Amino acid sequence: MSLHVERVSVMSEHESTEELLEELASLPTLAHPTASPDGTEVAFYYDTTGRNELHVLDIETGEVDQWSDGEVPRNARWPVDWAADGDEVYFHLDDAGNEQNDIYSISRSGEVEPVVEMDGQVALADVGEDGRTLVFGSSRDGQMNIYRHDRETGETTKLTDYDRAAGGAILSPDSEQLAYGTNESDDFDNYDVYIADADGSNPRNLELGETGAESGPADWGPDGERLLVSDNSPDLGRIGVYHLDNDEVRWLGDGEFEEGAEAFMPDGERVLGNRARDAESVPVIYDLETGEATEFDLPGGVAGFGLESVLDADRVILTYTTPTQRPELLVYNVSTHEYETLVEAEYGPFDPADFADAEYLTVESDGIPETAQAAVEHDPYDELEIGALLYDSGQRPSPLIVTPHGGPRSRDVKRFNLYTQVLVSLGFSVLQVNYRGSTGRGREFVRELFDDWGGAEQGDIATVTEEVLETRDWLDEDRVVVFGGSYGGYSSYWQMVQYPDLYEAGVAWIGLTDLDDMFENTMPHFKTELMQKYLGTPEENPELYTERSPVTHVENVDAPMLQVHGVNDRRVPVSQARLFREALEEAGYEEDTDFEYRELGEEGHASSDQAQKLRMFELLADFLDRRVGTEPKPIVADD
Repeated sequence: MSLHVERVSVMSEHESTEELLEELASLPTLAHPTASPDGTEVAFYYDTTGRNELHVLDIETGEVDQWSDGEVPRNARWPVDWAADGDEVYFHLDDAGNEQNDIYSISRSGEVEPVVEMDGQVALADVGEDGRTLVFGSSRDGQMNIYRHDRETGETTKLTDYDRAAGGAILSPDSEQLAYGTNESDDFDNYDVYIADADGSNPRNLELGETGAESGPADWGPDGERLLVSDNSPDLGRIGVYHLDNDEVRWLGDGEFEEGAEAFMPDGERVLGNRARDAESVPVIYDLETGEATEFDLPGGVAGFGLESVLDADRVILTYTTPTQRPELLVYNVSTHEYETLVEAEYGPFDPADFADAEYLTVESDGIPETAQAAVEHDPYDELEIGALLYDSGQRPSPLIVTPHGGPRSRDVKRFNLYTQVLVSLGFSVLQVNYRGSTGRGREFVRELFDDWGGAEQGDIATVTEEVLETRDWLDEDRVVVFGGSYGGYSSYWQMVQYPDLYEAGVAWIGLTDLDDMFENTMPHFKTELMQKYLGTPEENPELYTERSPVTHVENVDAPMLQVHGVNDRRVPVSQARLFREALEEAGYEEDTDFEYRELGEEGHASSDQAQKLRMFELLADFLDRRVGTEPKPIVADD
């Protein structure tokens, strides 16, 4: 991190690493802001006390009240939503990060009670304006389907029973109809919008777009006669308004950018959306009379809406962040395009100028780097432009950490990333690669990853790494590390077995290693909507499942590795790490010498809890210091 000249170190170099990590981990983070039904308050998670707690902000006065005191989960992964009367907030609660959620409510007085408890994962989808109806997804019976809960009677009813996952359920304003998404076609790439009666009866496919494309509902119009939808039939995602009276849809935009639908404004004549541009995310508002789109007047970065973002006729709430600016909560007027900050970011002993900014770059890649392929030989793929973000630590020469994103259906953007800034603070420059298969570039770019995990996308990561090493002479090519979590963890394992000559060390966090075991033991909706959609089944593609499993090629590991996995992970079960560890040992590698292994108790698929983040930061810093060498920046303070 580049420091101001007038700022001075407040501790010794020995002390600085431990203290620096503690200060970074303790920076409070706001999550899941959700507007109240009357638009006067915002509920959100905030860990300013050191623990995740539910807070409520009065927009007019600016007063913030803490409603919870240890009752909400430590991990802020799942969103919150208001009861229709505005006197309660619903939240998800699991057991030590296992994501087998139940739904609870908390009142203004802090009273907490269970609302929906059942086996499997429960995910709240919508709260009816009738004050009594909740709709949610549940994997109780295996596959994720949609359920309804009546707060007055306590009765829970299963509304759908599809073989493929159903989700995105939203109730009409009168709570008499239900919109949701699922797939009944033979094409696994397909996803359709359905409308049914509120009891699940009379479902009908709206048949938006084309078969093989993905459509989803976003919001009901205030009159209950229109439905805001997203669809990617033309390749790039688009926003549409579906008219139920004549079954016609009006598509918005000119197709220049990937766009997704968010919500109707109260007048029903304007709709909110989001637009992907390079590594930025920009909110837009469409005027339905003219079809004209206006981008929000915000500096470049990432702005996003929450579960419920509309306050009143002209105002919405959103979070805004850049690589150097931590997330803030804004209220934005869509008519005047003026905004004010409701919750400012806290920086502790730091300043935004202390954090590294991101350089956006592009590299042409055919998926075949110059570095030798040690596991699977691939012929060149189509040459595509691959985007990436590079964070300069300021060290000269600088070691480099490559951090492939998870998902894989995701992308790295110009937002504040705490893990990135921790690595920069340890003296490493950081490279994030939006490999083929990432979002923001359309349906066909995502489909590049189908039937090819461990193929071109891994070649893209290595190719971009080679490019920045060649073009930035201040990077140390002898100190390159790969680190990722989830699918990024899979990428870390794969980079280490496929391109061992490129890396000095690797860190694989909650990553996939054995695709057969993953298919067998992950949650049902991940089995169908991730594994089967991308790779088919092990029975259909046995050679692919074996060949593209890092555990198959464990003998290629030629540098120290750190494996980290949460024992309560149900997305990527801890068996994935254990199988790779066993394979390393069987191949003659010695634990704590050739590789290191850590299982994290009380944790599932990562965590936002401050104490758990600090533990991961310390594991990373210790491993990198011993295996590669670190040059941590001391904490600074104003003169």
